[in-house]
Amino acid sequence: MPGQGGKTDHPRLNSRGLPKADRLRTGSFMNFYVSSTSFMFEAILLSCSLAAGLALVSIRFTRRLGLLDMPRSAPHKLHAIPMPLAGGIALFSALTISEWVLGDYSDPDVVATFVAGSLVLLFGLWDDFKEISPLVKLVGQILAAMVLIKLGVAIHIFESPEFFLGGNGYWDVYLDWFLTILWVVGITNAFNFVDSMDGLAVGLGGMAAAFFMLVTLDAGQLALSRHSALLLGACVGLYFFNSPPAQLFLGDSGAQVLGFVLAALAIAYRPQGANQSSSWFVPIMLLGVPIFDTTLVVLSRLRRRRTVYTASRDHTYHRLLAFGWSSNRAVLAMQVAALLLGCIAFVVLTRSPVIANAVFVTLVFIGVVAIMILDNRKLWP
Repeated sequence: MPGQGGKTDHPRLNSRGLPKADRLRTGSFMNFYVSSTSFMFEAILLSCSLAAGLALVSIRFTRRLGLLDMPRSAPHKLHAIPMPLAGGIALFSALTISEWVLGDYSDPDVVATFVAGSLVLLFGLWDDFKEISPLVKLVGQILAAMVLIKLGVAIHIFESPEFFLGGNGYWDVYLDWFLTILWVVGITNAFNFVDSMDGLAVGLGGMAAAFFMLVTLDAGQLALSRHSALLLGACVGLYFFNSPPAQLFLGDSGAQVLGFVLAALAIAYRPQGANQSSSWFVPIMLLGVPIFDTTLVVLSRLRRRRTVYTASRDHTYHRLLAFGWSSNRAVLAMQVAALLLGCIAFVVLTRSPVIANAVFVTLVFIGVVAIMILDNRKLWP
């Protein structure tokens, strides 16, 4: 979630508002635009290549270790052959090597993300090997969130003077810490939940990373922009092996690491020139589809008095199939929804707090209606 922004360290990358003489030199301006943003494309190419190469290595490595998802080991698993749970190792390794090659470890937010993220990876691999209890996984996620806070990456909404509840007391700090843990744990689990179909989680994660790449560039946070570009490239590289028919699964390690990195990125993002009251929900919109899926599943299971962490075919994807949609159409619908939410998030950044919050409330209302429809089995064909 965004905090207070600082002064941007790059000019606005558009030609509006330029003097007439400068507008006549649009060609020179576009050359500047390309050269000033080329670092993002270099990062995408680097991490994409590394992720693809490491995915091949990880597939063989996990097969030898016996780190496999066996067919029919749970009611919701429909794959026919043992599938390597190699996504987490490939994703984290590709990001780590890419950040080291590009020298991004000088940025404290990036360092904090990887130090805390290593805990999520370890607990995720532990779960992939032995299926640890949900409580142990939750403890690992909370520990990672606390490490993130200790290293300086935390939400500052209640402490912000721009927010309508802003203050500077101890309780404001504690509330921000609690909100940080809730956000990190929630998004980490959201991507673990939404990983219900080949290519879905990594596709949504890549799309969110692409939007974060743009908003952080606009905010002048160039290190985070390149960090987002690396995550986008890694998702693209993994998508080739995780899309149907999949050659590897993300597993708990891969899905949780993907969610955790995006959650930390959302906290570190600080919009430039936007009011806190107009921008606090932008990361929520960029990650709206996984949040929607998790909300739907949790409310549905609580309503039916079922255990929240029980794996089942009751996610958004499965419910769209129940409505008669094809598998490809269901995945595409969720990805299009993520794309539209990202576009709307960009638009509201330039609007007044009243309009921006009205748009957000409207989207929440639409989401509530969608949950009511998808959870009403009488409406299923």
